[in-house]
Amino acid sequence: MNIVANWSYPTAVKLGRGRIKELADACKTLGLKKPLLVTDRGLASMAITAHALDVLDEAGLGRAIFAEVDPNPNENNLDAGVKAYLDGGHDGVVAFGGGSGLDLGKLIAFMAGQTRPVWDFEDIGDWWTRADASKIAPIVAVPTTAGTGSEVGRAGVLTNSVTHVKKIIFHPKLLPGVVICDPELTMGMPKAITAGTGMDAFAHCLEAYSSPFYHPMSGGIALEGMRLVKEFLPRAYKDGADLEARTNMMAAAAMGAVAFQKGLGAIHSLSHPIGAVYNTHHGMTNAVVMPPVLRFNRPAIEDKIGRAAAYLGISGGFDGFYDYVLSLRSELGVPDNLSAMGIKPDRIDELTAMAMEDPSCGGNPVTMTMENTKALFLDCF
Repeated sequence: MNIVANWSYPTAVKLGRGRIKELADACKTLGLKKPLLVTDRGLASMAITAHALDVLDEAGLGRAIFAEVDPNPNENNLDAGVKAYLDGGHDGVVAFGGGSGLDLGKLIAFMAGQTRPVWDFEDIGDWWTRADASKIAPIVAVPTTAGTGSEVGRAGVLTNSVTHVKKIIFHPKLLPGVVICDPELTMGMPKAITAGTGMDAFAHCLEAYSSPFYHPMSGGIALEGMRLVKEFLPRAYKDGADLEARTNMMAAAAMGAVAFQKGLGAIHSLSHPIGAVYNTHHGMTNAVVMPPVLRFNRPAIEDKIGRAAAYLGISGGFDGFYDYVLSLRSELGVPDNLSAMGIKPDRIDELTAMAMEDPSCGGNPVTMTMENTKALFLDCF
């Protein structure tokens, strides 16, 4: 099945096989004449990146690329990217890749015209109003994985290289103006990345759905996003060339990111510090801590998860849903716990303090404290 769609929620999304050929038109729609393509080191030499640069070059937009992007991008990557952007006289960014390339590309477009340090724009209260919105460059986003959904998000995650704390930088104009979701770009993903990014999308939907905040639109999107992951992630994992599965997983990833404006929770407040300290894959870390967090939140979400299970065709209410998560993790080769990821509990007090500072913990259905969060971390081992 060849699925093609044009969406305008929350921004223009061009979904479908082969739509990378529309990259130059997307840039021109936003008025770009000299974009900088930002991606990570691993993608820089791949054929899909060369093809994207060819599309830009053939349209007279050049083939400038910046790829000094770490798996968990930090302010040093950002500074180098802003310098490349300014030195090259660029007028916008093509953010190309997985979560790291997308986030850093967006932040380069954001920071290239600002005079304050990036940490002044952390997602706290109205700090985003400190930015000069008129100096934020246009962004075209091209995801090459199906997980973070950063292509439809208004924030970027940046790790402080000194404190190893992940910070969420927010501004409404970080939302890309045009998104190209071409499932062919994801067909070369290794199985482990397919699994990790897919579980990231599932975690976004699960936490958004479970969040106690009132946002029924996001709740509905999260619920359908979980259904798409349930139906299509095992297929994409089993057969990386399954175009229908790849397309639907790109949709699920975008839906998860749209939905989590309702809130995230303990899955992310635990995985953010783990990823910052140990440089683990974000989506895979989410998958590892998911069962302990479900147990932790059960008193507050049992009925809600029961309704989700019924919608997903899972019998047994909360217990059935929990068993499904365990089964899915096993099918995808997810490690059983943090110990199986090679992490030791010798820094648990530090991780707990970092989790309590993470903004995601405010959306958890059960109020997180130093005491119960430390116990939750121990349960993850």
